[in-house]
Amino acid sequence: MYEHGRVFRLFRVLRPMCDHVGSIALARPRQSTKLRLPPAAPATRRSPKGTSLKSFGFALVVALLRGFAVLPYGLVARFGSLLGACLFSIPSRRKRIALVNLELCFPGRSHAQYQQMGRNHFRHVVRSYVERGVQWFGSARSIERLVELESHIDLDDEHAPPTIFMGFHFVAIEVGCMLYSTKQPITSLYTPMKDTRLCELATTQRGRFGAHMVKRSDSARAVLKLLRAGKSVMLAADMDHGIENSVFVPFFGVPACTLTSVSRLARLGRARVVPFVTEVLPDYRGYKMTIFEPLADFPSDDDAVDARRMNAFLETQVLRFPEQYYWVHRRFKHRPEGMAGVY
Repeated sequence: MYEHGRVFRLFRVLRPMCDHVGSIALARPRQSTKLRLPPAAPATRRSPKGTSLKSFGFALVVALLRGFAVLPYGLVARFGSLLGACLFSIPSRRKRIALVNLELCFPGRSHAQYQQMGRNHFRHVVRSYVERGVQWFGSARSIERLVELESHIDLDDEHAPPTIFMGFHFVAIEVGCMLYSTKQPITSLYTPMKDTRLCELATTQRGRFGAHMVKRSDSARAVLKLLRAGKSVMLAADMDHGIENSVFVPFFGVPACTLTSVSRLARLGRARVVPFVTEVLPDYRGYKMTIFEPLADFPSDDDAVDARRMNAFLETQVLRFPEQYYWVHRRFKHRPEGMAGVY
């Protein structure tokens, strides 16, 4: 499919902002191999025009987000929802990915039902991007007013064991993480964006209340060190990052390439695993962050069993508000050997 217009180019700039809580791949030891360097890319010069356009685009994004931060939340949320519905009407790669995911995970529905689910999802996704304004540039007080917190564990327990807060990529994941950082010290993993200036801005704003931001690719040793020191870490492991350090386990009955890092980190760091989910409340009332009880008897001695338990828990939450899960991600990008691709 093709993406059309300047609005979709802005959509592509904003889309990586969802990756606030990064997944982590904990590598197994390997035998030494000869290092092979890729061939050097031919030197290229950036045209002044191209550089100027990128600088203008970055400045525009920052200006828009700052503007959204001072506008009433309900107005911004309604604008984002309307923009998402408009973008769904345009053929695009992300629209196709979302519809494929919905058809795989919710089989047996009509074309009209899939279209309605996809439209509602785009409303939430694009709305979440424009709501980055208050999340990145709003005060701690403004975020606390917008997010209702329900915790099934004592967040002020000074004797709590090391904790892995396991999040999932619902559209409101970022605001939940930021709310938590206003209340408790936390280390949060993130996936870098291709645009270095936008990535630097995002990292700075996400950590402005005290969260320690750690790049996903550099996180394994840092996370283990923190856990063994009794600290807490936020991460997510519900995206397809490749078959290395992953297993194929069902997600709504479809084999999904699922990272095993959560159970392995919990085992090595002697940590409990506490799931959390942030949902968008109806009628533009803000959000609700729910912190659940620690997973019982987790981790086990079987990474595949643990990965399936994570997906099973996620399924129960997706069924509560299916339009809010991040269906525009290629969740089934990698397939078991012999199975055809779906995208």
